[in-house]
Amino acid sequence: MSDFIFAAQQGRKIPKEDKNFAVNNRAKAMIAEKGKDAVVNATIGVLLDEEGKFVVLSSVNEVFKTLEAGEFAEYAPIGGIPGYKAAVLKDTFGSYEPKRHTVAVATPGGTGAIHSTIANYSEPGDKVLLTDWYWGPYGTIAGEIGRSLHTFKLVNEQGRFNTEDFEKQVMALLEVQDRLVIILNTPAHNPTGYSLTVDEWEEVASVLDRVPEEKKVTLLVDVAYLDFAGEAEEYRAFLPVLDSMGENILPVIAYSFSKSFTLYGMRCGAMICMAETEEIADEFRKVCEYSARAAWSNCTRAPQVMLSKIYENPDLLARIQEERAGFRDMLLRRGKAFEAAAKEAGLEIVPFDAGFFASVPCENPDAVGAELEKEGIFTIPLTMGVRISIASITEADCRRLPARILAAIEKVNK
Repeated sequence: MSDFIFAAQQGRKIPKEDKNFAVNNRAKAMIAEKGKDAVVNATIGVLLDEEGKFVVLSSVNEVFKTLEAGEFAEYAPIGGIPGYKAAVLKDTFGSYEPKRHTVAVATPGGTGAIHSTIANYSEPGDKVLLTDWYWGPYGTIAGEIGRSLHTFKLVNEQGRFNTEDFEKQVMALLEVQDRLVIILNTPAHNPTGYSLTVDEWEEVASVLDRVPEEKKVTLLVDVAYLDFAGEAEEYRAFLPVLDSMGENILPVIAYSFSKSFTLYGMRCGAMICMAETEEIADEFRKVCEYSARAAWSNCTRAPQVMLSKIYENPDLLARIQEERAGFRDMLLRRGKAFEAAAKEAGLEIVPFDAGFFASVPCENPDAVGAELEKEGIFTIPLTMGVRISIASITEADCRRLPARILAAIEKVNK
């Protein structure tokens, strides 16, 4: 019998509450009961400092406070204000100058870019390909518009990107689909912290070069955590690989202003195409703006104006980059501390490079998560293990958690 009363079910199974928010709410309840020092809340996907305070770049906050009423109250054009779109390209590509035709369309965060890419570059009933460790809302987005997910193994036995399984699953799907959307969340992959190297990107390109000419592949690169992964130019070194792909491969980059500038709640991002021809780029703009009108109409104007102002002022941009680098280094220290402590404890983790999260493979992740909660440690259970938000806990907690996670896994799975 359907659990729906008046709403159309449409094949959906909607949980009573979001799992991530439910765990976070339990952590908050324990903090209220036992105090902050008794709880490690490793669930939150936002950056907190070593005192547990929400990080907002002060230089970005200053820009926000200078906005006049018309700069945040007026409608923005559906595709974004011109200054914002130009700044998005600069912010995404850095010093690299793409050879392909690039077009940016504003979206409500990186999530909007993901939704619009799947909606416009796949058919109803298609499967979308992504790694077996993945951000849960990808599935919600795909399912809500009549698509589903299909996975390949992120890493092989050597701990490197699993090119062999990637190729196997790409070719298998293209046997039954004429087009394919692939999502690669890198660098600083959510939920594992894995980053593809340039060599691994070359392997991806080599696989896609073998796609039959009559098939169309849209490669969606979700770079939400790009600016917290490491040195800016180093982590943009893969971009020329996207330029080298064949005519039947369309790279699309999901950009998140919200993440890069620590303004999560302002919900601003963009989708950027790297098209082989001007005609394909113009089509991209048209279809994505059309979809935007049908879904969210237009995006918040304030952050668009802010990014435009930031890129009009080199001194301001330099200040923001310097401040962000300090918090990025803090985050990297935490990640490396967690990695080192895991190695010392003998705890297996998915190979970690950078980012907000690390993941621990295990059996019975829900039970492991419940066991950890008894000790005041709150993580997010996934299908294949548990996710730890190193962004929201201290470096000291990153050092002491691996041994306690291992003890919980051994207790649950003895």
